[in-house]
Amino acid sequence: MKFKILPLFVFLVSQASFSQEMDGYWDKERITNKEIKLSAGDKIVIKSEDLPIGTTEFVYRITLLDENQKMVGDLASVLKSIPDPYYIGKGAGGALSLASAISGSDTCTYGIFTDSDKASDYAKSGDFKKACLYQPNPVSKDVKVVSMQKSTCLTENTRILWFAFENKNWIMNEKIVLEIVPWVDKKASRGWSQDNRKIVSGFIKTSETALRLPNPDAFCFTMIEKIQKEYKFQEFQKLSATEKNVVLAKFEDAALAETNNTQVFNKIIRMEAKTMALQGKFENALQLLNEKIIEKGKGTALDYNSQAEQYIFTRQFEKALKSLKIAEKIDPSELLVQLNLAHTYMFLDNMAACREIHQKFKEQNVSANQTWKNKTINDLDTFQKANLPSDDFKKVLRLMD
Repeated sequence: MKFKILPLFVFLVSQASFSQEMDGYWDKERITNKEIKLSAGDKIVIKSEDLPIGTTEFVYRITLLDENQKMVGDLASVLKSIPDPYYIGKGAGGALSLASAISGSDTCTYGIFTDSDKASDYAKSGDFKKACLYQPNPVSKDVKVVSMQKSTCLTENTRILWFAFENKNWIMNEKIVLEIVPWVDKKASRGWSQDNRKIVSGFIKTSETALRLPNPDAFCFTMIEKIQKEYKFQEFQKLSATEKNVVLAKFEDAALAETNNTQVFNKIIRMEAKTMALQGKFENALQLLNEKIIEKGKGTALDYNSQAEQYIFTRQFEKALKSLKIAEKIDPSELLVQLNLAHTYMFLDNMAACREIHQKFKEQNVSANQTWKNKTINDLDTFQKANLPSDDFKKVLRLMD
């Protein structure tokens, strides 16, 4: 028999240890332990201590004592040997084992309220209808486990409870001891309730990245998942708006990639940069393209080509040449890059290099619907309107003949 019993015993112990270590803990630092003296026939409302963030269950014990009786052991000490609320809730026996070993002959009825107004109404009327839990039968001692999943007394945002007592003895005073010990779920203690996630999701949706996405919900969800791994809700909320945006910037690239939004986002950035350039806002276009795509190592040949165009229009020809060399390395066959190389050599007074490129590609098309020659003529016209150096324009135009 010993051989058969031992594995089961080890299994139960290991399960208990795992639950206690991984899921949560009895918070013995934030218990409610109050001794109440209640006059004959009177009612009283007792406010609990603050329940810690992450409280998903709590155990309360009510004990009525005679005048000379004292509690033998407090509830928190009894719970030391119980891994988690599951082991209490397995049946009446579990709950009875937590009840005080002693109690007096006095009795009371009691109820639990979730807000002070409902408790105040009870104090005036004696009506327990608004209580989330009510014990109508007078008791001398009682103990229960209250769970978020099974009781309206506890929600993600519950921080305080009000216990109401009525002395059913019309002659003698009575002494009541109220003890409450919360069970704190480790994950829930980080504060990321559904309501709090909605608060942060609302903030993320106002970010520049989320506002640009046509369907930002998946992106926002992924961002929250990443933030809550690194921050408790309370910690994140204490950050300034600037600090929060730094956190968002830290995670947004990974969130875009994981939600298959990277290409969608980059396409939007390219369109915005193009619009800015058409409006003559070349510095803005450069900054946007650099910060959102190129500096993050996501630049394509056409991105570097676009960057070079902004440099050309802001007369930063050496920078344009550098960008175009990178673009050429990425895709040597892209003729839009080759044409801008020719333009840049022209502005740098290197007509030999400019002429060589034009001679090589001038009979080809830069796109399906536009010839090299047509694009060259259009570009030179645009450069002239932008007041860029035009000394060699005629030389280039002659090459198109």
